[in-house]
Amino acid sequence: MRGLSQRVHSMKPSSTVAVNAKALELRRQGIDLVAMTAGEPDFDTPQHVKDAAWRAIQAGKTKYAPPAGIPELREAISQKFKRENGLDIPPDQTVVTVGGKQALFNLFQALLDPGDEVIVIGPYWVSYPEMARFAGGEAVEVRTGPEAGFIPDPAEVEKKVSPRTKAVVLNSPGNPTGAVYPQEVLTAIAEIARKHDFYVISDEIYEHLIYEGEHFSPARVAPERTITVNGAAKAYAMTGWRIGYAGGPKDVIKAVVDVNSQSTTSPDTIAQWAMVEALTNLEASQQFIAMAREAYRGRRNLIVEGLNRIGLPTPKVNGAFYVLSDVSKIDPDEVKAAERLLTEARVAVVPGTDFAAPQHVRFSYATSEDNIRKALHRIEELLARP
Repeated sequence: MRGLSQRVHSMKPSSTVAVNAKALELRRQGIDLVAMTAGEPDFDTPQHVKDAAWRAIQAGKTKYAPPAGIPELREAISQKFKRENGLDIPPDQTVVTVGGKQALFNLFQALLDPGDEVIVIGPYWVSYPEMARFAGGEAVEVRTGPEAGFIPDPAEVEKKVSPRTKAVVLNSPGNPTGAVYPQEVLTAIAEIARKHDFYVISDEIYEHLIYEGEHFSPARVAPERTITVNGAAKAYAMTGWRIGYAGGPKDVIKAVVDVNSQSTTSPDTIAQWAMVEALTNLEASQQFIAMAREAYRGRRNLIVEGLNRIGLPTPKVNGAFYVLSDVSKIDPDEVKAAERLLTEARVAVVPGTDFAAPQHVRFSYATSEDNIRKALHRIEELLARP
């Protein structure tokens, strides 16, 4: 018998998922662990959203949905794009997916042929290069650093453009950096995409978690070349509901719908009705987002000040709920540093290796201030050991 496909052999498992699973298992074993690994809000899903799901169940809205998503949700997404992002994307140019991750995966499947290139801004979310490779493409990295606040230089992006460039992925606010790209940077990169005729894939899943500055969608500059990806997970604490969406050029969105139709068919119907509530009950949803954002802002300030105070250089960035910290003081090898933090300090973090962030680890501050203080105390004790 022949073995597994080369495609699967070449794909690395998600390091963030693996590290978080290890942390959860240690907790289940009763180990007193501060887990700062997950890209997941620690708040519960808002009650009005949960109530909408229950109403959908009671009303029998439990059947298959169309591959593009239920019409009511596509309309709500279209209105959301107009209201919050200044984008004119009609409902028939939107698609609902099983989380933002599937929107991105299906986009790569729809856009890439073998040998096509996708520009990614490093440090980057671990799945972007793997998704590109799985679709037969290649990831081309543009490096950024803490000295520039992890903001890319558009001129460096343009240097990476080749005849094989099919897309650039932009993630602002970013995972793992927390960086919020200025409007002028996003505008310049969108104009480069238009000039060289490639796509912008704008991952805006953290758009509501900005503490200083404002969010800007590059689709406002080059709508004919931009696919905007978002979802329910971060803004509405709906990670397990698995609802994402995308909007963009009609031919691209139709291709994503076709991939849906031959893979998942559609996301969970009940979760789609819950998402309609999240996007249309504006007063309740905005209250929840404002509450969460202020909590994250305080946590961001606490962890950045604390890590710098104990000797781990950490830039103060403006969005999402992550920081990248230089842990070379613990060990120049970020994997070994993360292992020491786990085994000696009982603090779980994600090493920066797969983020293209050597000598760094990612801390998620989607946890309580008490947990952050406990983690800082434990790390300070570790650093004080001879």
